[in-house]
Amino acid sequence: MLQLICRSLVCAVVLLGGYSAQAAKKKIKDPKVKQAVTRALDYLAREQRRQGYWEANTGQYRVAMTALAGTALACEGSTTTQGKYARNIRLAVDYLLEMSRPSGLIGYKNDYRYTYGHGFSMLFLSQVYGEEDDAVRRAKLKRVLTKAVEFSANAQTSRGGWGYVSAKDGNNFDEGSTCITQVQGLRSCRNAGIPVSKEIIDRARKYIADCATPDGGIRYSYATRGGGARPPITAAAVAVMYNLGEYKSPQLKKMLAYCEKNVWPGGSGMSSGFGHWHYTHYYFSQVMYRQGDKQWHKYYRAISKQILRKQSASGAWKEGYVGHVYTTAINATILQLDNGYLPIYQR
Repeated sequence: MLQLICRSLVCAVVLLGGYSAQAAKKKIKDPKVKQAVTRALDYLAREQRRQGYWEANTGQYRVAMTALAGTALACEGSTTTQGKYARNIRLAVDYLLEMSRPSGLIGYKNDYRYTYGHGFSMLFLSQVYGEEDDAVRRAKLKRVLTKAVEFSANAQTSRGGWGYVSAKDGNNFDEGSTCITQVQGLRSCRNAGIPVSKEIIDRARKYIADCATPDGGIRYSYATRGGGARPPITAAAVAVMYNLGEYKSPQLKKMLAYCEKNVWPGGSGMSSGFGHWHYTHYYFSQVMYRQGDKQWHKYYRAISKQILRKQSASGAWKEGYVGHVYTTAINATILQLDNGYLPIYQR
C-alpha cells in the first residue's frame, strides 16, 4: 500500500510539473499551428478504418501507416483511455496487437517492406505501453513487444543492419533507413522496460559507422561503399545516435556538420523538391529539438511555415507518392514534437 501511495505521489508531481511546462509552451505556440494540427489530427481520425488501421495509396503499408498515424495522435496527449483521440488510439493499438505473429513480427509476411511497419509499431506501442491503464491490454502489450524485440534481433544481418525484410528473407541485405527504424523502435522498447540486448544496439551502431563517408554523411547501404552519402539517412542516423545517448563523439559532430551543409540551414532541405522531404524532417526535427530552445525555435519557425502553407482544406497534406496519411502523420508529429508527451522524443 505504501509503495502504491508513493508511486501516486511521484506521478502527481511529474504530471503537475509536466502540465506547467506544457501550459507555458502552449501560450507561445502560434495559433495557426495549433489550428493546423487540430485539422490534421481530425483528418486522421476520419480516415481510420473501423478495424483500426490506416493505409497508404492503393491500400498499402497498413501496419506502418497505423503506427505513424497513432503516434501523431498520441503526440497530442491522448492515450488509449483518455483524451480526444482515445478511441482512435485504442483501435490502432488493438489492430497492431492483432497483427503480431508467432515469430514476433508485427505485420504481414507478404509485405515486401515489412520491417518499416514492424519498427514503427515497436515505437508506437512502447510509447503507449508506458501510459496504459488497462491491465489486460498492458500485459498483452508487454508480450507482443517482447516478441517483437526477439524478431528484430533475429532479423538483423551479419553486418549489424536490417533490410526491408529479415536477413533470412532478404538474403542478408541491409540498408540505412530500415536500420534506423529498427534501432529507434528497439530503443523505445528498452526505455519502456522491455529487455533489449546491448549487443544488438552495439552492432547497429557499428553498422551506421561503417556506412559513413569521409565528409560525415551516411550511405544508403554498406554494400554501396563507393556511393555517396544521403542527407535523409544521415539526418535519421543523428536522431538515433541521440536516442542512444551519443552527443559528442567525433563521428556525430561530422554527421551534424554534414546535415548543416546539406539539410538545414545551409542546404536545400527546406525546399519541397528535396528528396524524401518528410522522412528527412521527421528525424531532423528530433535532432533540432534535442539541441535546445534556441536552435529549435529557429528551425521550428522555418519548418512550420513550410508545412502550413501546403495543408489542404481537408486538413491533410497531399504530397508524395506514399499517400496522404503518411504525409499528414509525419507533418502533425513534427508540429507537435515540443508537446513533450512521448518519451522517445523528449530531451
